[in-house]
Amino acid sequence: MNALPDRRLNAYRPDLAEAALQDTVTAERYVTGTPARVAAPVAALRPRPDETAGIDTQVLFGERLRVLDRANGWAWVKSDLDGYVGYLPEAALDEAAATAATHVVAVPRSFAYSGPDLRTPAAFALSIGSRLTITGESETRGTRYFTLEGGQSVIAGHCLPVGEMVSDDYVAVAGRFLETPYLWGGRSGFGLDCSALVQLSMMMTGRSAPRDSDMQATGLGTPITREELRRGDLVFWKGHVAIMEDGETIIHANGHTMSVAREPLATAIERTGYLYQQPTGYRRPA
Repeated sequence: MNALPDRRLNAYRPDLAEAALQDTVTAERYVTGTPARVAAPVAALRPRPDETAGIDTQVLFGERLRVLDRANGWAWVKSDLDGYVGYLPEAALDEAAATAATHVVAVPRSFAYSGPDLRTPAAFALSIGSRLTITGESETRGTRYFTLEGGQSVIAGHCLPVGEMVSDDYVAVAGRFLETPYLWGGRSGFGLDCSALVQLSMMMTGRSAPRDSDMQATGLGTPITREELRRGDLVFWKGHVAIMEDGETIIHANGHTMSVAREPLATAIERTGYLYQQPTGYRRPA
């Protein structure tokens, strides 16, 4: 019997499945879904429609997804960005507008203000990677502001046009997250886990990466040996991934410091040995 597709990346239930799986899984009906985008600053994707369920990952303001089902205030969705499937509250969505995102937040954290002035109340916070549709701009006391569709204002200097990269060095981007709190399933500048640090940092340099560490360990780059490690390479343990800052030092979001931290690879291997054993592999992203 063939193994069923990975439920993290394939949407199927006995009553409903995405149309792409029609020849793979059995369901009562198949749908292509309807486009929508994230209207909340950060929204958690959960494995079931239950606020007490653990967080699998998060989607960010302005990111696009497809809604496969809606029931009891929840939406079953699949992210356009990395294909992740999960449930989030319907209130976190709006229907995808005809206008596409024009800019992306390019700093770890920022704010949308109620007006074009940093002295006005912040309407909501924004994470790096959030996608914005800019409808105008203004200047107040020498600071440029972009105007969002909803009328809020963001600092223009905190944004880049879609397609323009923060850096060509994803390790440098990862370093900007140092001391950001660790959050299981987190994928934002407010809190993130080990694999999200890799994915977000690469995303801001125009590169794509799978969401979870096991996916990265098998599908991101090529295997290398520990002796070959250099800046930008990845070290994997069972359930964990770290980024090499140089040949000896890693940056990783971890549950030991409960933050994104820097430490010698040798120290991390010794410290985690009782729990994670030795690293399971080393990879060099393409």
